[in-house]
Amino acid sequence: MGQLFLAISPIALKLGPFEIRWYALCIVTGVVVAVWLAMKEAPRQKIKPDDILDFILIAFPVSIIGARLYYVLFDFDTYRQNPAEIFVIWHGGLAIYGGLIAGAATLFIFSYYKMIAPLDFLDIAVPGVLVAQAMGRWGNFFNQEAFGKAVNSLDYLPSFIKKQMYIDNSYRTPTFLYESSWNLIGFILVMSLRHRLKGLKSGDIVAFYLVWYGIGRFVIEGMRTDSLMLGPIRISQALSLVLVVGGIILVLVNHKISKYFLNKQ
Repeated sequence: MGQLFLAISPIALKLGPFEIRWYALCIVTGVVVAVWLAMKEAPRQKIKPDDILDFILIAFPVSIIGARLYYVLFDFDTYRQNPAEIFVIWHGGLAIYGGLIAGAATLFIFSYYKMIAPLDFLDIAVPGVLVAQAMGRWGNFFNQEAFGKAVNSLDYLPSFIKKQMYIDNSYRTPTFLYESSWNLIGFILVMSLRHRLKGLKSGDIVAFYLVWYGIGRFVIEGMRTDSLMLGPIRISQALSLVLVVGGIILVLVNHKISKYFLNKQ
């Protein structure tokens, strides 16, 4: 493997033996913004802002564990030879889908005990999840991961991104940037339209997220060279298709059921 030409150190701050990495800062900052957005929106859905805080205190560590377990599971041969590396999450290796699955499971359990409609809770969470994912991808940038095939040049990008994407003696397709931008556009769309569009039902926002993120991730994942694989299948692409189909079904069922009950009245 060629040498990595780091333009920016992955370590943001070092205090004696302690290191604070950009990867962690990106994730934590994204979570803070997500919680703030959810707490602002919660009263509209008659959900207590304190419930958002209670939820994130449980969901954040569970999601980190889920993201790591997912990554390790599908790259087990690497970690079987060096089990201690399983716990070294600051080097990267947190799979977004693992975090989403663990977080969603936590949300449904939490909603049950708090007697909150899960779809209302998910609708509140979507904008924050999108912006957190957009910010989290920059952690991949600092760690020089989540990139695509070698290209001749990246002259269309700012120099600091171009330098950071010089990996293994070649410029690499900045797939982290594509996904971050896609999530940011989705965030802007949700924030701009969710209170303006008439006829939105509970669950429509999360359905939009499933379709939007699923499409973007499917396309961008196909550009990456470091995908987790299950035989010939890119796992994230397969899950992306599941999200898209699930989102479409949710919209169709949601509105069909609503129309059915309206016609009954």
